[in-house]
Amino acid sequence: MTFNNIWLLFLFVPMILLVLAELYEVGIDQIFPNAIPRIKDHNYGRYNYDKHRLKFVLFISGFFCLILSAAGPQFGTNVRKVERQGVDLVITFDTSISMDAQDIKPSRIEKAKFEISKLIQSLRGDRVSMIVFAGTSHLYLPLTTDYEAALLFLHAIDTRMIPNQGTSISSAMKKAIELVSKDDDKYKVVLLVTDGEDHEGDAIALAKKALSMGIEIHTIGIGSNTGSLIPIVSQNGNQIEYKRDNSGKLITSILNKNILKDIASAGNGKFFHFSNNGQNYTDVNKAIDSMEKREINSHEYSEYEERYQPLAFVSFLLFTISFIVPTRIRYIENDL
Repeated sequence: MTFNNIWLLFLFVPMILLVLAELYEVGIDQIFPNAIPRIKDHNYGRYNYDKHRLKFVLFISGFFCLILSAAGPQFGTNVRKVERQGVDLVITFDTSISMDAQDIKPSRIEKAKFEISKLIQSLRGDRVSMIVFAGTSHLYLPLTTDYEAALLFLHAIDTRMIPNQGTSISSAMKKAIELVSKDDDKYKVVLLVTDGEDHEGDAIALAKKALSMGIEIHTIGIGSNTGSLIPIVSQNGNQIEYKRDNSGKLITSILNKNILKDIASAGNGKFFHFSNNGQNYTDVNKAIDSMEKREINSHEYSEYEERYQPLAFVSFLLFTISFIVPTRIRYIENDL
């Protein structure tokens, strides 16, 4: 059992003091039964003390129930299934060092995170998962409908989370296919977020394989046609240098649109370009919304059941009875 407003339980303190005061009054009468008869007659001669005690007990009990009711008691859990219509969305996120390039402001990776966060917030019933990749790929977030958790995971993504650098789109696609291939033969989509390098060269063949398994592949290109130098960032986030090749020349990273368009075409999807202009996520959201959706009823959540009503009723009943109970003794004068 728990309470919504547990601080209200501190009101029991004055109630206990009131009970002690009543007991103290009774104690004096018991200890000094013959003391100050006039005062005793004045205090008790006009009242039915038994009914007075009953009235007091009823009032205190009603006050006790009122405090408990106002504190909002919650008992047990109420578990229910939530039926949703949606697809399984796997977001594969490029975390290679080239995503730190600043041809897209404030940087490629920060722009991608901002737009994907807007996309996740616009989802309704879809399950979302994340895979991060650079030289290797890793399942970062399993399929879930907990969008708040997904946003927390998304905001923690950076280019230093995978030590093995590179851009292995093929590795990420393999892991994405493994993740969703066990379910239905449709209602699945992979969203590839990258600046477009593939060091293994199997991405197009994998996109065709995914399509044969009912998985659509959409690609999102982050970067510009002119490209940008790749900043090298220290652990505390400060830029210390630009990346150079083995001969010492500065490396310019340019978005590879062609490979991303070919992957999307092979996967029966669309290519999207995240630029510095506008809300880029809206077109992606429209593409996902246009897909056929299925009933997803495996998501369950539980909540405590509010049980303040019975206590409120008992409190009202006790207060009512306490006000009705008479305590004054009626004297009937006899004519002699």
